[in-house]
Amino acid sequence: MTTLQIENLPNDFQKKLSELLSRVELGEEIIILNQGVAIAKLISIRPSSNRRASLGLDRGKFIVPEDFNEPLPPEIWADRNPVSLLSC
Repeated sequence: MTTLQIENLPNDFQKKLSELLSRVELGEEIIILNQGVAIAKLISIRPSSNRRASLGLDRGKFIVPEDFNEPLPPEIWADRNPVSLLSC
């Protein structure tokens, strides 16, 4: 089996590989394609039982709407008593 030291890779490739390895470490499996044909799979060699999720991993996948902090429209509250929701 061949091993590869990440530190010996060019910086741009090292950064992308490190991001992929963080995802693999969290349990994701990544298939590597060559001209559309699967040639390899990146998987973790041990379960990720005590690693916290990486901050920023989903950066750019969700955009907070500009009205996020605005009150909800009245039709949302029509059948609910907001005071009773707070006592849960």
